[in-house]
Amino acid sequence: MPYSPTKGPKRRVQKRPPSCPEVDWCRDEVPFSHVVFKMQFQPLSPRNDTVPRKSLVIAIDPFSLLSDQLLLYIFYKLPYSYHSTTSLVCKRWMHLHGRLVQSVKLLDWDFLESGRLIRRFPNLTDIDLVRACVRLPYNPVILLSHKFLSIQLDSRFLGDRFVSGDHLLPHDVIDEGLRIVAKGCPNLRKIGLIGASENGLSSVAAECLTLQELELHYCTDLSLRGISGCQNLQILKLIGSVRELYNSVISDIGLTILAQGCRRLVKLELCGCEGSYDGIKAIGQCCQMLEELTLCDHRMDGGWLSALSFCGNLKTLKLQSCQSIGANPGSDEHLGSCPTLETLHLQQCQMRDKKSIRALFLVCEAVRELVLHDCWGLEDEAFGIASICRRLKSLSVEGCSLLTVEGLDSVVHSWKELQRLRVVSCNNIKDSEVTPALATLFSILKELKWRPDSRSLLSSSLAETGMGKKGGKFFKRA
Repeated sequence: MPYSPTKGPKRRVQKRPPSCPEVDWCRDEVPFSHVVFKMQFQPLSPRNDTVPRKSLVIAIDPFSLLSDQLLLYIFYKLPYSYHSTTSLVCKRWMHLHGRLVQSVKLLDWDFLESGRLIRRFPNLTDIDLVRACVRLPYNPVILLSHKFLSIQLDSRFLGDRFVSGDHLLPHDVIDEGLRIVAKGCPNLRKIGLIGASENGLSSVAAECLTLQELELHYCTDLSLRGISGCQNLQILKLIGSVRELYNSVISDIGLTILAQGCRRLVKLELCGCEGSYDGIKAIGQCCQMLEELTLCDHRMDGGWLSALSFCGNLKTLKLQSCQSIGANPGSDEHLGSCPTLETLHLQQCQMRDKKSIRALFLVCEAVRELVLHDCWGLEDEAFGIASICRRLKSLSVEGCSLLTVEGLDSVVHSWKELQRLRVVSCNNIKDSEVTPALATLFSILKELKWRPDSRSLLSSSLAETGMGKKGGKFFKRA
């Protein structure tokens, strides 16, 4: 009888787990580029159950599952201080962060000319090109800070003027950069630059239809023809000549070109600009939406004050760093007035010419708020002319050292509607000289800030400390 082995139960054969080459990547929905391998290899040793085998750990980047829109929303919610660090994680995050940036201040013109600025930040709405328009020295050792700009210089720049035409980029280079900006940033709303010509500004006006704010340094009358096509421009700052920096001429011709092209201006600032009655009149007649006019270090000819009456919607007038308010303003009957004017702001202005001061207050007789900061030559007699403004409700006086309590007292009682008074750092006004009538007026005001004499305030605050008495109690001899 032939031998037959006993049939036992069949053993279940366990399949070996697939190795790395056998993994079916086609069934995985996650792209292969977003898979990170972490493999741990043990040193060669005899097979033993106690020795772990080779292990394969497959980790998936969780952020790769998120869409760009969701990541942009997360980055938008992060604090601004984290933006620079998170943009360095990977190229994808860097490009997404670039889409969030809307405002840049360019320092290197090559970054714009090479096209990297537009590729890195495709959604820019605010570009400041002022510092990039100045040729940077190889070894800058001087930092020049001005209220209009801040640049780095070296000894080659020191001369009659810190910045001249030779220190700026050529006009054709600036114009080519503006064409790149115009094509790459169609939603641009604000831009600032130096030394642009008519061609460069025309390209910006043609492509950037949403442009609303422009700051233009070192420009001329002819270059203003380029911005006449900016139909939606609302805020304009023109800087023609700056002492010890650069010098350019903006006259009545440029102001007339500007007025005829930019009729929707709401806020206009003229710094170091020339002009006269004709230029201001053209702005008032054409720019009927103008609400704020600022003149800084102006070189206007006599008679420009009477042209303010053509600004029918003007609400705020600011004069800053003016050596003269207005020479030869003319007779009072030809001055006119601004019935809609609400605020008159004078800062660091020469106020020794009482004739021009009278003309200014006559034009601004309907003003409700008067601000006088660091005005030179403002003594009691010149301040008394302000009583012309009968409807005044708010007065702020700061840094006017020639004004006294007597001059203040003689004027404030004529303002029957006065509600707010601010007197700061006027060292010739003493608390001890305040009259009872003036003290009564203080009690009925809605808002009062009275700190006229800073020296007496300091001495009264240190009265009980013993300081300022030749060593006082802190330096007693043993």
